[in-house]
Amino acid sequence: MGALGQLLLLGLLSGGSAVIHSLRYFSTASSGLSSFPEFVAVGMVDEVQIVHYDSVSKRAVPKQAWMDQVTRDRKDYWDRETGGYQGNQQVFKVNVETAKKRFNQTGGAHIVQVMFGCEWDDEDDTTDGYNQQAYDGEDFIALDLKTLTWVAPVHQAVPTKLRWDQNRANNQNWKNYLTKECVDWLKKYLAYGKSTLQRTERPRVSLLQRSPSSPVVCHATGFFPDRVMVFWRRDGQELHEQVDPGEVLPNHDGTFQVSVDLDLTAVPQEDWGRYQCVVQLKGIEDISTPLDPALIRTNWGKTGRDGGLPGAFPVAGSVVGALLLVGALVLAGVCWYRKRNDSAKRPAAGSDTSSENPEGQKHLLAPTPDPKVEQGQETTPSPAS
Repeated sequence: MGALGQLLLLGLLSGGSAVIHSLRYFSTASSGLSSFPEFVAVGMVDEVQIVHYDSVSKRAVPKQAWMDQVTRDRKDYWDRETGGYQGNQQVFKVNVETAKKRFNQTGGAHIVQVMFGCEWDDEDDTTDGYNQQAYDGEDFIALDLKTLTWVAPVHQAVPTKLRWDQNRANNQNWKNYLTKECVDWLKKYLAYGKSTLQRTERPRVSLLQRSPSSPVVCHATGFFPDRVMVFWRRDGQELHEQVDPGEVLPNHDGTFQVSVDLDLTAVPQEDWGRYQCVVQLKGIEDISTPLDPALIRTNWGKTGRDGGLPGAFPVAGSVVGALLLVGALVLAGVCWYRKRNDSAKRPAAGSDTSSENPEGQKHLLAPTPDPKVEQGQETTPSPAS
């Protein structure tokens, strides 16, 4: 599946009941897409964007007001961030061309994507880290933190794997960053943005139906954080059949939304009273909405209490808003990462990046320096702060 086919999919699935915080960086370089910057990078804490850089502005800028607090500890934070991203921009430019050669491509639109970062469970203090890379939306190469070797799911990545496996010092640097420094900075960002990142906002819940034969949709929106459980139950028991769970998607205002469909094709209306939609969000009481025809909003006439289907259209609008907020190309990388993470809890990946050359200027918080770019040789970009 090509990356361009994923542009409108945002796959931001929530975790379970555990409180798992994340710090992730998504970088995307493109070739043949005149309407997008050649290089875009964003940093996200708990799925909230904190930093943005692109090849047009050539500056790293904060996306949250509380991110300005970082300069209290490091006066040159944004200058160093900018320098690091500018170095990675050059690395990615070479990598796109190298990838095209590996796949025997000349023209057309192509993208290289890298996602790296860490997770921290604030209940049991466990951590995890990953460096996953992709080319044209498909896995290319990924770091296995346990063995400190690289996994190459396609034969075009084998030369990269062999070169990177030999650079043990650089791989150890990545491990130190992903398991220690990244987690330390994640905790700092959580402290800086506590009032925003650790707030709780109650969801608004609606029942929607497009036609009399369509599934009834339980739509929850406006909630924060994104760790929500939305499900249908019958006679007090959670349903697994008849149900199509949706993905948690971002709204333009920083909150989230999700929809869960219930197929009632074989259920007579007199039995609808046995069904309820339940929304569970940590910090608030469960929200239970009965399957009452009077509560259902429709778009085929004013048969519901409110008439019309106003809740259906903001869904698409908020997705578009999110795409504009973070950048469509980078969010394609988010989707690709989520798709891989949902199918298997192992590193996924795919940019044609690689190199064992550890020389060059250091990026803030990055134990792995930006390598010098050699003509025709792919290189590994450094982690951001």
